[in-house]
Amino acid sequence: MIGAKGLISLRKGISRGLQGWASELKFTFKILKRDRTGLVGLGIIVFFALMAAIGPEVYPLEMMPHPEDRFLPPSLEHPLGTDFAGRDTLAQIIHGSRSVMAVAFLTGLFVVLISIVLGISSGYIGGKFDMLMMRIVDVFLTIPSFPLLVIIAASVNRTLSPVEVALIIAAVEWAGLTRAIRSQVLSIREENYIESARCLGLGAFHIIFNEIFPSLKPYIAMNLCLTIVSAIYSQVGLYFLGVMPYTSVNWGTMLNIALYRQSGLLNRKVWPYLFSPVICVVLVQTGFILFLHTLEEIFNPRLRSEEA
Repeated sequence: MIGAKGLISLRKGISRGLQGWASELKFTFKILKRDRTGLVGLGIIVFFALMAAIGPEVYPLEMMPHPEDRFLPPSLEHPLGTDFAGRDTLAQIIHGSRSVMAVAFLTGLFVVLISIVLGISSGYIGGKFDMLMMRIVDVFLTIPSFPLLVIIAASVNRTLSPVEVALIIAAVEWAGLTRAIRSQVLSIREENYIESARCLGLGAFHIIFNEIFPSLKPYIAMNLCLTIVSAIYSQVGLYFLGVMPYTSVNWGTMLNIALYRQSGLLNRKVWPYLFSPVICVVLVQTGFILFLHTLEEIFNPRLRSEEA
C-alpha cells in the first residue's frame, strides 16, 4: 500500500512531468509558428498519418470489378479515376497508405532502438566489445542493402504483416546509424562533464541516459525521419518489383500493375492510376524533409535558452 506521503510524492512527480511536457509542446509550437516550412512539413506528415489511421474506416474500398468503368478519368465520383478493373483509385491509395505508413514508422522505430542500444553500448564500453560490434557493422555496410533486402524478401513465400516487413527492412538498415551513434558517443564520452560524472561516482546507467543520450536526441530524431523515408522507398520498391508476396492494396503493387501489366507510360488513360502513388510517395518524402529543418531548432538548447 502507498501511504499518504507516497501519494503526494507521486502526484508531484506526475505534475512535474506534465509541466515538462507542456513546456516542450509550447516551445515546439513557437518554433513551428516561426518556421512555416517546418509547419507545412508537419502538416503533410499528419495528413498522411491520419489518412492511414482513419481513412480506411471513412472511405470504403470495393474490390468488385466493374469492367465498364475501366480507367475512367478523374471526376466527382472518382477523384483519382479508376483502375484496370473499374475500381476507385483514391480508395486504393487511402487503404494502401495504412500498410505503407505503418511499415515506415515501425521500421524507423526498430532501426533507432537497435542503433541506440548497440551504438551507445559499443561507444561507451569500448574494448573488445566495440571491436566485435564494428566488425559486424562493417559486414552489413559492405553488402549493398537493397539487393540484400530483395534476396531476403524473395525468400518469403507468404503474405507478411507490417511488423514483419518492418523487421526485415530494419535488419538491413540498422548498421549505418549504429556506427554513426557510436562515433558520436566516442566524442561525447571524452567531454569534461562526463569525466566529472565519473569522478562523482555516478553509475554507467546514469551517465548514458542522463548525460550522453540527451546530446544524441537531435541526431537520432533527424535520422529517424530519414529512416522512415528510406523505409517507404524500400517497401514500395519491393512490392513494385514483385519480390514481396502479393497484397491487394499497396502503393508498390499499384505501380507494378500500372507499369508492367497495363503499359502505364504508353497509355495515357493509365496515368492517374500510375502517378497517384508516385505523388503520394513524393509528398510524404517532402513532408519529412521540410520538417527536418525544424527539428534542429526544437532540440537546440541554445535556442531554448534564447526563447526563455
